[in-house]
Amino acid sequence: MGKRLTGALIVALALIVVSCDKKDPGDDDTGYVQLIRSKVGTVYLDLQTTVPDIPVDKNIVIEFSNILDTSTVRKSILLKKNGSTEAACKVSYMDENRTVVLTPVQSLEHYTDYTLDITSSLKGAARETFPGVTYTFKTVNGKMVINSITLNGQSFMPPVMPQNVSRTSVTIIVNFSEALDPDDYQSYFSFQAPSVISLSDGNKKVTVTTTGTLDSYKKYTFTISSSLRGVNEFTFDGFTNSFYTELDPTLKFPLISDTELLELVQRQTFKYFYDFAHPTSGMARERNSSGDVVTTGGTGFGVMSLVVGMERGFITRAQGLARMDRILDFLETCDRYHGVWPHWLNGTTGKIVPFSSKDNGGDLVETSFLIQGLITFRQYLNSTVAEEELLINRINNLWKAVEYDFFTQGQNALYWHWSPDYGFQMNMILRGYNETLICYVLGAGSPTHTISRDTYRYGYMNNGAIMNGNQYYGITLPMGWPYGGPLFFTHYSFLGLDPRNLEDVYVNYWDQNVAHSMINWKYCEDNPMNYVGYSADCWGLTASDNQSGYSAHSPTNDLGVISPTAAVSSIPYTPDQSMAAIKHFYYMLGDRLWGEYGFRDAFNVSAGWWASSYLAIDQGPMICMIENHRTGLLWDLFMSAGEVQAGLNKLGFTY
Repeated sequence: MGKRLTGALIVALALIVVSCDKKDPGDDDTGYVQLIRSKVGTVYLDLQTTVPDIPVDKNIVIEFSNILDTSTVRKSILLKKNGSTEAACKVSYMDENRTVVLTPVQSLEHYTDYTLDITSSLKGAARETFPGVTYTFKTVNGKMVINSITLNGQSFMPPVMPQNVSRTSVTIIVNFSEALDPDDYQSYFSFQAPSVISLSDGNKKVTVTTTGTLDSYKKYTFTISSSLRGVNEFTFDGFTNSFYTELDPTLKFPLISDTELLELVQRQTFKYFYDFAHPTSGMARERNSSGDVVTTGGTGFGVMSLVVGMERGFITRAQGLARMDRILDFLETCDRYHGVWPHWLNGTTGKIVPFSSKDNGGDLVETSFLIQGLITFRQYLNSTVAEEELLINRINNLWKAVEYDFFTQGQNALYWHWSPDYGFQMNMILRGYNETLICYVLGAGSPTHTISRDTYRYGYMNNGAIMNGNQYYGITLPMGWPYGGPLFFTHYSFLGLDPRNLEDVYVNYWDQNVAHSMINWKYCEDNPMNYVGYSADCWGLTASDNQSGYSAHSPTNDLGVISPTAAVSSIPYTPDQSMAAIKHFYYMLGDRLWGEYGFRDAFNVSAGWWASSYLAIDQGPMICMIENHRTGLLWDLFMSAGEVQAGLNKLGFTY
């Protein structure tokens, strides 16, 4: 009985609930529309905060839970600028009318406040209601850009870097996309030259005009700071570009004859080896800033320069002999390893100055440059004069002590270094094509420690693998690296070794050196890297200092650096081109290049860099090769040595 009453009660209650849940036929409130999310592009809006950095060119997407009554959408969803001005939008739908897409008719304005109002007038398709919400957001800050920039009427927009710009009149005009604050813009513009700056054309045009004469052949840089803002506070990425002024065409020194100019270059450069020689040892300092550090190979070039100095009257014969006596005193007592001197020495103590961590022993290449110089000097001496005969004997003793055979390690090749601590660990074979040919000639000619012909064949020549035969600028390069490599390859061994008739089964060395030099000249004339200053009169790539340190410059390692020694020392091979370069360096660039010891080491107009340095290995070849061009003196002396002839004969050369 009780169970039946309970069931009846449940049914009655259910009927009451159903009855109460029914809506009157006239009631439109059938539920609620829920807002799921809203976004602009990929950035989601937030009802609690003002969302920053909203993109200006993206659609607004609003997702709802219900199908919408599209007739209510347009009047219910409003986008307003600064809370008041309506931004016109096109409306479209997705997801069966559950998602509204607003596409602004015009891109939103940068760095502007917007509201997205979704009012309570929005209805669902089944007359569901919506309570209404408001989003706030701020668009991303815009970019102020340079619409155009010119220098003297020509584009100044990178990568363009104008050259040969007038020194007397430079006008830079910058047109911005946005107006600048006329009270706060000048400090953001930086220029190396005295100038005036003005604003015009609705404060969007800046004009910068120089007020004085600019320096010749100089790199000037114009900069606009990234801190610059327009009146609308748009950001700016900044701007930097450079230009190069024209060369001052006035002569820096009075005109003299070509012969006088060559003599002047020799005389001035000679001072490096005589006046600036180390006071204790008489050796050549490695560079003008090296203090006590003297260089073995550079001294060899300096010894050959002494011969030139005596022959041309820069010093007396007695002075030259006295200087050689001092040098020999040092060489006889300083550090040596199997008769081989190190690369660097302390000119006072005679102790080695390591060139690198494992290069703390004998350097066969530097030693061979020194021996080349000593033999040349010996051949200049008169054996019938007692004082000079003594010098001859001392030179012979030093030369005979060089153990070329030891530096083969029993292999068919010469090795560059030996260290008492590391042995032959550096393991550098003297393999061409490079500056080391002289080592093989001297090694083969050594009266005490000779090497075999096969050492040259398989070592330096690598059994002929160093042959080239390609053409560059229509010039056939017999052997060596692409484009020939740095020009010192044609200088160091050939200060004494005469290439004019030098030939073996592989190559004619005169043809090789002429081709190498001409290709280097042609490359600089062509200037494929578009460096400032390169021309038919301004050329020469070789090892030298540069703005970042030191490098073996060449057409395949072109850093924009011209080294005067390259063109000057090539004068036997390229007499016209080298003479033109000498005149250019002296008359046009002499105010920056010419100094106490002749031409400074190098320069890079593109980088705005001019060396203050002098290097022994770059100064020496200029004196020596100019002399060989003028008289052949050093070639004749060195080639007259019996040991040199014996070495060439042994290696199969004709000369």
